[in-house]
Amino acid sequence: MNFPFGILAISGRWFLDFLAYLGELGALSGQLVESIKLGAIRGRLMLQQIVTIGYGSQAVVIVTGAFTGAVFTAQSYFKFKDFGIESSVGGIVSVSLCRELGPVLAGLMVTGRVGASMAAEIGTMKVSEQIDALRVMGAHPVDYLVLPRFLAMVISMPLLISECIAFGLGASFLVGTGIFNIPYAWYWKHVVDHTGLEDVGFGMIKGFVFGILIVLISCHQGLIANNGAVGVGLGTTRAVVYSSLALLVCNFFLTFFLNYFFPLGSAM
Repeated sequence: MNFPFGILAISGRWFLDFLAYLGELGALSGQLVESIKLGAIRGRLMLQQIVTIGYGSQAVVIVTGAFTGAVFTAQSYFKFKDFGIESSVGGIVSVSLCRELGPVLAGLMVTGRVGASMAAEIGTMKVSEQIDALRVMGAHPVDYLVLPRFLAMVISMPLLISECIAFGLGASFLVGTGIFNIPYAWYWKHVVDHTGLEDVGFGMIKGFVFGILIVLISCHQGLIANNGAVGVGLGTTRAVVYSSLALLVCNFFLTFFLNYFFPLGSAM
């Protein structure tokens, strides 16, 4: 008798903790909206974060996009060749990069690089009482710490995903035409015929949502950090894990939702 009730108790506790966590993220979101309404935007801090998030993440995003496009092209070619349709590799790679691979992989890479940094930086300020000092000086922590990062991420994330897609397509073209000898004309014909602005918009919307998730979860973990260096390390780990999981789960639901507005094949 204790076994099923124990499982139910643990499951119920996890569910309640999850609801409480969503409530905390909702409260942080409400404070962000209020800060935007009040015009508490610090332009200089936002530009600094754009440099840190956007410019600083270019290298990992470019490498991720390029090698993803290259390896996906190779795998697609090896299988498509069995059916005699290897010339259509460009179309499938292009659509996949725009709709799924580009946004998801770029989001995960930015999560590992930027999300961890946000949680560690804000968490260190929290445990060293610098956030309390901000309040004493009349600066709201959300206005000063979270809002600039939020705006910078919302601006940078779609651009980083665009860069990931562009370099992925470039690498795919080089591998497809240079190594597997797919005719240039056939490669680009399939890319143009099967890829449209709908597919690019699909990826940009995902990037926008992913950026919001990364900022909210990472900054929240920093703001609730405690117990010194151990707490900062734990918060940093949770920020990366929770953001990555939220991104993957949200991607699943976004795919179904957005396909009603940007159905696959509408560019054909």
